[in-house]
Amino acid sequence: MKRRQFIAAFGGAVAAMPLTALAQRQTPLVGFLNSASPDSYRFNADSFREGLAKAGFIEGRNVQIEERWARGDYSALPRLAAELVAAGVVAIAATGDVASARSAQLASSAVPVVFTIGGDPIRHGLIETINRPGRHVTGILFNQNVLGAKRVELLAELAPRLSRIALLMNPTNPNVKIEEADAEAGAKKLGLETITVNAKNADDLEAAFGQILDAGAQALITGTDPILLDRRETIASFALKNGVLAMGFVQQIAAAGALLSYGPSISWMYRQAGDYIGQILKGANPAEMPVLQPTHFELVINLKTANALGVTVPPTLLARADQVIE
Repeated sequence: MKRRQFIAAFGGAVAAMPLTALAQRQTPLVGFLNSASPDSYRFNADSFREGLAKAGFIEGRNVQIEERWARGDYSALPRLAAELVAAGVVAIAATGDVASARSAQLASSAVPVVFTIGGDPIRHGLIETINRPGRHVTGILFNQNVLGAKRVELLAELAPRLSRIALLMNPTNPNVKIEEADAEAGAKKLGLETITVNAKNADDLEAAFGQILDAGAQALITGTDPILLDRRETIASFALKNGVLAMGFVQQIAAAGALLSYGPSISWMYRQAGDYIGQILKGANPAEMPVLQPTHFELVINLKTANALGVTVPPTLLARADQVIE
């Protein structure tokens, strides 16, 4: 029986099997690859499992999950992806942006890959088209069009006297230049100045914070990067302590104490990735599974942080917020 036929037959029959019978049979092994740390990124792994469960696959019952975490070291991803392939995974959820997706893609041309990324999957050679990926890779696209300019616009609306914004970026992220250029273009249009400070890992953050203060930046925008999301509490604490208006790219950064965030729901992305892996286990072909994209972007405002910073949030902005943290 061909591999795909076996997976399809397994997925259809497994729900009807008693647990004792399942325990006696080999269950499919799914890989979960992420560039961040399980210590502070567990909520995304949990969302992934929710998506798998929605598709009918429960860990320990009819599917097993093997996790690999790069813990902020992008250079470790190819080795970790190869480990998953060697372990015999039948599919890999390559989460945490382009570097993870590329590593899983190159680790095997036979093992299906479902990514969650913020960069253009066509430009990075992951797929052929959005609607028909055409290869063994498909996934969830964080945002096809970068949102840096929109984040600058929201900061300017919140703080009209703003003049200089720091862009906190991970220089090893393959999408960094596009996102940086988008934010710079948006700032220039509004007559604002930007400076870029780099942090490729947690150890670089203190130096980056010093550069932000030395440059006199009144606000910062975090780049769309899992390593920066992983250090969200550190970033939010620095911003609050030094009176810097911090803008994040997902809700979790605002929830950690940043002033606001704007972007799609990352939890939605991971749930969809889990569901897509489940569809593949049932026999779906990733080459024919369109890349999914969010249809809504969340504006989250941390009013508690605003009050602590002495920032008055315009009523018009509050009215547009999807969530207000008080």
